[in-house]
Amino acid sequence: MAVFTPLSDAQVATFLDNFDVGGFVSLQGVAGGTENSTFFVTTQRRELVLTLFEQGEHEELPFFVDLLDYLDEHRLPVPGPVHDRDGIALHSLADKPALLFPRMPGRHPVAPNLAQCQALGDTLGRLHVISQHFSGHRPNPRDLHWLQAMHHKVLAYLSPDDQALMKNEVEDFESAFSQCAQLPQGAIHGDLFRDNTLFDGDQLGGIIDFYNGCTGDLLFDLAIVINDWTSNEDGTLNAERYNALLGAYLARRPLTVDERDVWPMMLRMTALRYWLSRLLVIYVDPPAHDLTPHDPERFHTILNARIAYGALPLPEADL
Repeated sequence: MAVFTPLSDAQVATFLDNFDVGGFVSLQGVAGGTENSTFFVTTQRRELVLTLFEQGEHEELPFFVDLLDYLDEHRLPVPGPVHDRDGIALHSLADKPALLFPRMPGRHPVAPNLAQCQALGDTLGRLHVISQHFSGHRPNPRDLHWLQAMHHKVLAYLSPDDQALMKNEVEDFESAFSQCAQLPQGAIHGDLFRDNTLFDGDQLGGIIDFYNGCTGDLLFDLAIVINDWTSNEDGTLNAERYNALLGAYLARRPLTVDERDVWPMMLRMTALRYWLSRLLVIYVDPPAHDLTPHDPERFHTILNARIAYGALPLPEADL
C-alpha cells in the first residue's frame, strides 16, 4: 500500500456521497507498497480503506470484486468491497479505478506463532473448499507457462551455476507436472504472504490484497504460504510451524494422491516463481515508482533448501 496519487478531503467527501457509509470525517494516506494508492478513510459511522489502482490490467478488476464478494458472502475474513446505493462497487476517482473496503482489524505478523499458523491454515482450507465453486475465471499469471516463457530474460544476469539451476528446475517442473492428472482447481489468493494478513493477537482479522488472485491449482496457493510462513532464515522448513499450518489446512481439505506426490516439487516451483519475479523487477521491468524492490536472494535460498532437503512429511491430518 502507498500513495502515488494524492487526494483532497473534498474529493473523498464527494466520492463518499455515492455510498451509504456516513459523512466524511478524515483521510490518511498509507505508506508502503508497490502498486496502488491506499488511504484510510474515517466516516461518521465506519473505518474504511480506499484504493486507487495505478497500474495493472484494469479490465481484470471486476474479477477481483466478484471474488471478494463471493468469499465475503461465505463469511471468510476478507474485505468485501463496499457497494454504492445502486449496487456498484467499482468507481473512478482522480481518473483512476477506485474501490472502497471495510478496514479489517489487526496487524501483519512479523514472526507468526503456532496459533497464528494454525488460524491461517484453517481459514485457507475453508477458503479453498469454498473457492472451488466460484464461477469466475482468471488464468494464473505466474504458473509454469510463465516460468517457461520468462526465465530466459534473467539468465544473462546470473552466475553460470544459477543459470544452470534455473534451467534445470524449469525442466524438472515440466517433467513432473506433465506426468500427473490435473490438480484440484479453484480461486486462489496467489500471494498470501504474512504482510497480506492481519492478526489481532492470535485471531485472524483479515486476508487482504487479492490482486494476484486467479483460478488455478489450489496446491500452488498452499505452497506459497508454506514457503513464506514456515521457512527458517536458512530456507529450511520449521517443523512446528509447518505442522501447525498444514495440520489445520488438511483437516479442512485433505490432499489428493496426485497433490501429495507433487507437493515437494510445488514448493520448489513457487520458490522459483518468486526468485524469478524479483529478479525481473530488478533487471528487466523495474517498478514505475521509486520503490525498493524485494530481495530475490530470499527465495534463491529457499529454493536451494527445498532441493537439498525436500519437503517435510505431510501431517497425519491428511490421512
